[in-house]
Amino acid sequence: MSPRPIDGSTQLVGLIGWPVEHSVSPAMQNAAFEALGLNWRYVPLPVPPGHIEVAVRGLAALGFRGANVTVPHKQAALRVLETPASPLTEEVFVAPDAQALGAVNTIVLARSEDDTIIFSGHNTDEAGFLGALRDGGFEPEGTSAVVVGAGGAARAVVFALMAAGAETITILNRTVKRARALVSDLNSAARMAPPRAIQALPLTRETLTETVGGAQLLVNATPVGMWPQVDASVWPDGVAMPAQVTVFDLVYNPLETKLQQQARASGANALDGLGMLVRQGALALELWTGEEAPVPVMRRACEQALRTQARS
Repeated sequence: MSPRPIDGSTQLVGLIGWPVEHSVSPAMQNAAFEALGLNWRYVPLPVPPGHIEVAVRGLAALGFRGANVTVPHKQAALRVLETPASPLTEEVFVAPDAQALGAVNTIVLARSEDDTIIFSGHNTDEAGFLGALRDGGFEPEGTSAVVVGAGGAARAVVFALMAAGAETITILNRTVKRARALVSDLNSAARMAPPRAIQALPLTRETLTETVGGAQLLVNATPVGMWPQVDASVWPDGVAMPAQVTVFDLVYNPLETKLQQQARASGANALDGLGMLVRQGALALELWTGEEAPVPVMRRACEQALRTQARS
């Protein structure tokens, strides 16, 4: 079936980021719109650093219904939304999830009856991670987790684990100061009770293998292993991974990373990062349209897009 033609009633959403040319989100969202019979289109919006405010304000001028925001603009998008250009013509709502994470990855636009533009900023990464984790059969309540990385992705993962009732969380990062800053932010979060123990340690071979040995979940929240560095892994070569661990690699290109291969070779369960991409994208679609997202369709579209990229 050929896609519905674009016409004057087509509703537009897009992806703000830099770069965006290799993103599979357009394929994912457009497949979902087609499956739902919606006259909507999702387009890449490459926005260089320093131009995020112009881009966000421009969404309203161009009639967009919303946008996703990806690196390097998530934190800057929050700052833009927190300061309306004109209180007379704009209203802004920033959801608690975006406020807690200090970043916006989904913007929704609407117009009131008096033509006031209503912006709302959300962050679907936290809920997307939890949804994908549970899709993979892992319930984090009462468990011990190790998270490698201390950037924006790690922040969403740790907040999600806290919200889901993880008992202990260890954050490992090569720059331990950054991990400690994240722990400080998390401990001051008033919207949830902290886990029994949360700690930050430097990422070394020893700290990684020791902490994972007593954990049920290992999350790679770094880009290590992402294409084209497909032979890289946060887990050391020649070391068996504990079989009781579930490994969640946020990297989804390649779909099966070296870390996942290491986990499966040791008898551990391994989950790919595509699940989180799809789940957070599904939540964004539901915010824009009010329709239930066709998650299996979105997953298949991503897989096909990744296969096409691999052949090119």
